[in-house]
Amino acid sequence: MLGTLCTLITALTCVSGVTVVTQKPPVVTLRKGETATMDCNLGTVTNSAARWYKQSPGGVPQFVLYSHHTHSAPNYGSGFSSPKFTSNRQSTSDYRLINNVEEGDSGDSAVYYCKTWDGSVNEWLIVAGSGLSPPVLTVFPPSSAELQSNKATLLCLSSQSVPFAEVTWSVGGCPVSSGISTSTAVHQPDHTFQISSYLDIQTSDWNMEKLYTCKVSLGSQTSEKNINKSACPTEQ
Repeated sequence: MLGTLCTLITALTCVSGVTVVTQKPPVVTLRKGETATMDCNLGTVTNSAARWYKQSPGGVPQFVLYSHHTHSAPNYGSGFSSPKFTSNRQSTSDYRLINNVEEGDSGDSAVYYCKTWDGSVNEWLIVAGSGLSPPVLTVFPPSSAELQSNKATLLCLSSQSVPFAEVTWSVGGCPVSSGISTSTAVHQPDHTFQISSYLDIQTSDWNMEKLYTCKVSLGSQTSEKNINKSACPTEQ
């Protein structure tokens, strides 16, 4: 039986805009006994390791292995081992994950992604991809009690399949860089993850019908949700 082994990653992301982590190919479809090779390029990061993760539909990400160019062999996560999973490096910034398909893998679809640490900006850089579902957003208006003062808060909740995302806000189409507080992902009972992002606003701006937009990106998957006063006739 022909089974999709993995839905991978087309590109992503970095915090500072300096480093870009990429992974290819985007999709691999294999038969039992075949071998998948998945390459991850760490961009300008040359002194850190590539960490590979696997996420099956409806499940949480699982750590597969850790590979560093100074190590002769990878370090494995619980439940993962050679020869089913192996890794080698092409250079100090290019790593390859090799997955040998076995009998029980037929029809098993999963997302694989890699992650590294950029010490120059002190940030994790994570590849995300087209195999992920778009996040589901809900935006809440300020409460009527808040609106009695000069300042209020908007809340954007993002429900998603992985514990990472980039959250941004804009007002009238212009990006906002201050007054934003975004939580880390919280694992939910249904195996999704939830991120909460708050935006501080002026009550006068809200009353002027300004349009606020919450945008959440998971690699190539992006969701946006707009809100303004006229869309919320009954604030509570």
